[in-house]
Amino acid sequence: MKKFVSTVVAMSVVVGGYLAYSALTSKSPVAEALAAAKTYSATMYVAGMGGHFAKADVTIDPNNTENPIKVDKLDMVDIGGATHPTHDARIDAKDKNTMYWSTYKLDTWKDKDAKGGNLHVGKTDLKTGNVVKDTAFPAPERAKWTGANYCASGQSEKYFMPVSMADEGYIDVFDKATMELKHRVFFDDLGIKAGETTFAHGINTPDMKKFLLTVNLSPDGHTKFNGNTKLIMLDMAALEQGKMVKLAEGVITGKPKDASGGTITFRQFFTADGKTLFQSGADRGYVIDAATLKVLDEVTPLPGENHDFMPTPDGKYAVLTLREKAKDFEGKDSTDGTLLLYDVAAKKTIGKSASVCFACHKEQKVGTAVLCGLDANWK
Repeated sequence: MKKFVSTVVAMSVVVGGYLAYSALTSKSPVAEALAAAKTYSATMYVAGMGGHFAKADVTIDPNNTENPIKVDKLDMVDIGGATHPTHDARIDAKDKNTMYWSTYKLDTWKDKDAKGGNLHVGKTDLKTGNVVKDTAFPAPERAKWTGANYCASGQSEKYFMPVSMADEGYIDVFDKATMELKHRVFFDDLGIKAGETTFAHGINTPDMKKFLLTVNLSPDGHTKFNGNTKLIMLDMAALEQGKMVKLAEGVITGKPKDASGGTITFRQFFTADGKTLFQSGADRGYVIDAATLKVLDEVTPLPGENHDFMPTPDGKYAVLTLREKAKDFEGKDSTDGTLLLYDVAAKKTIGKSASVCFACHKEQKVGTAVLCGLDANWK
């Protein structure tokens, strides 16, 4: 596997020394302010249409109000190149060295004369960067439109569950050990008919007892987004057996899509305690009460199109992935993949976004970067 490495120097803020010389209580305003100076570090894996993940070692300092996210090192994890465009990163809940993934397009997508083709679902060893298993198979016949396929995914202890954006949409259940398909579940069991919704996504709750399915409502026809999204909570034990059992549902509203853009929901994350859901929405991000499925905050406007929204381990901040306008290596108008920090308590974003694509792209004279989902190993 060929890797391209770009390293940037990150500055850190050191605050611990002050406490050694102060008689502050843990509840004093100054102590609380210093506690807020905590930094986070992680290795983030950002999915890209080039068939690879940007592997970004980042430091997050919320007190740096201009550039809170610093990319300390940028690398690449290849899963197959042009035949494996991916939106989906999902690190195993119990093994941080294993990442599952699925492909967004059929592997023939760049060949205009090709007929057929396969989708791919696999797993990668993050210690070596090598693909451990790559399972290939054709799209199901019931999926009459396959312009977009897997994007989001969830997991249980034994199963990896990618969600298809096709029409009709479906959830697949793969055995983690063998990467064999065990079940394929279409949405008609939930009363969802073909064409009534567009682009499905989903993720498991942290305790793995439930699976959240989200579908953009398009009652006037497929891809005619009305800006609203249905959130459906499913029973995980039933889904593992290939059955849809609805536990709860709700609807969040947004802006109908038009020539200027609009709201289209994509990937999402729960906080570690399962109490809050961070939902991407193209022109905005949503912060949602997981128990009631009610919106707590809408993060808008944004400097780019939002495709994922991941909280820090303590749930105090969250990272949005964005497709943001930029200049490529030739100075032409293009799109970069960036990360932007959100402060949960303050209900606002912090500073500028940080690029996780163009450092390598410009070095290799590659143009547009199309990212989507991410997952991370926090340090």
